[in-house]
Amino acid sequence: MTEQQKLPIVVLVSGSGSNLQAIIDAAAQDLPVEIRAVISNRADAYGLERAKRAAIPARLLDHTDYPDRESYDRALMALIDDYSPALVVLAGFMRILTPGFVNHYKERLLNIHPSLLPKYRGLHTHQRALEAGDPVHGASVHLVTEELDGGPVILQVRVPVEPDDDESTLAARVLTQEHLIYPLAIRWIAEGRLRVNDGTLELDGQALQGPVIMEFNQVTNG
Repeated sequence: MTEQQKLPIVVLVSGSGSNLQAIIDAAAQDLPVEIRAVISNRADAYGLERAKRAAIPARLLDHTDYPDRESYDRALMALIDDYSPALVVLAGFMRILTPGFVNHYKERLLNIHPSLLPKYRGLHTHQRALEAGDPVHGASVHLVTEELDGGPVILQVRVPVEPDDDESTLAARVLTQEHLIYPLAIRWIAEGRLRVNDGTLELDGQALQGPVIMEFNQVTNG
């Protein structure tokens, strides 16, 4: 597959970038994407080092250099648009995005969230699932809208909560599955299988009535 046939993407990170690494690894195999840049708002984000090691342009745009969220997001849009991506992928980008940013990339902005949305939007999802006594937790890939963690959900993976789980063990189990479902959802977009038609998600030409649900350790690359 030529570079022209690959989906151009830009990935935004704030931390370690393990989901970024999953995408890099998948792209090195057969995921049909071209990662044109990795951008972070934090100088200490290890995701930038992951990008450099993969010979991907790594760009820092420090949010503390800007007086407010709106001015930062305008600068971020300008930087992203320099790379002309068809899809912007949030991989642990820990900032609440302004409506102007979200609307600029409407239906082209993807996120992964560590819960079975609409449950547990926001932070501390694993601890909240444990405190609620949930037997099943998980992760969701969704399009980003102005509503926090509220966009249409494409794909979810259900992860069992074990009796002896604490926040760290549950988070680790969920993260292994994030590394599988995020490249899979991106693959569906890159291959043209997943489309947005008048706000409705369609997979293989059929409208999704809800997210595709996968079970723990049953995720494939297909």
